[in-house]
Amino acid sequence: MYRRRFLRQAGAAGSAAAAVGLAGCAGVGGEPDPDVGMLASAYRPRQITVSVGDTVVWGNTSARAHTVTATAGGIPDDAEFFASGGFDDYDTALSAWQDDFGGRLESGDRFEHTFEVPGVYEYVCIPHREGGMYGTVVVEE
Repeated sequence: MYRRRFLRQAGAAGSAAAAVGLAGCAGVGGEPDPDVGMLASAYRPRQITVSVGDTVVWGNTSARAHTVTATAGGIPDDAEFFASGGFDDYDTALSAWQDDFGGRLESGDRFEHTFEVPGVYEYVCIPHREGGMYGTVVVEE
């Protein structure tokens, strides 16, 4: 359950039960929540807007394995390609997934990328792309 949803449901009572229910919700090893979570077949939020120089953190918050992979032709011309697993292009990332599940992020794993070029970046989860698991990062000056 998401922390914000829990807080809304718990109300403003500030009860001890709510505090106990939030224990351990800060993320893996006390890390802050990721900017983008991975559900069973969706990124949440699907679109995020950041500034040039910002780092986006994706976190697998589901029980399924996922990837974060920039789409071919889906990033600005001067931008650095990004993919969990550190691949140089989409075809290499796809091949690695098909060969040995390369680039996979298991439950609790995180991936981050710093965006240095403004523009629109489209990315996908390779194993769940047919189900529509894609996202967008909009990078502004």
